Amino acid sequence: MYDSSGINVSVPPSGPGCVECSADGGWWFHLRRCAECGHIGCCDNSPGQHATGHEQSTGHPVIRSYEPGEAWFWDYRTSSVFAGPELAPPLSHPLSQSVPGPAEKVPPGWQSELH
Repeated sequence: MYDSSGINVSVPPSGPGCVECSADGGWWFHLRRCAECGHIGCCDNSPGQHATGHEQSTGHPVIRSYEPGEAWFWDYRTSSVFAGPELAPPLSHPLSQSVPGPAEKVPPGWQSELH
């Protein structure tokens, strides 16, 4: 069983990519969705680590993968993965979107910039 606080199944995602990376011209490796407000941020392997930054600045405790074919949730309070409820669509970034992305922002040798 999981703690449903911090999960709002009716809120759609904020968009197809990391909000902060999109705003500052950056790039991401994988994407995570805040289960409370729908904010899309980049994973902790990404240079910006914006999903965790969002949790730290808002206190929103749960994220869900925003990658196609992945449905796992992560609870920052317990540092654990769990299966949760279906969220409002879309459930992932578009299949046509590159990983890492966005394609035009990913630098050569991007692997060396991962955390």
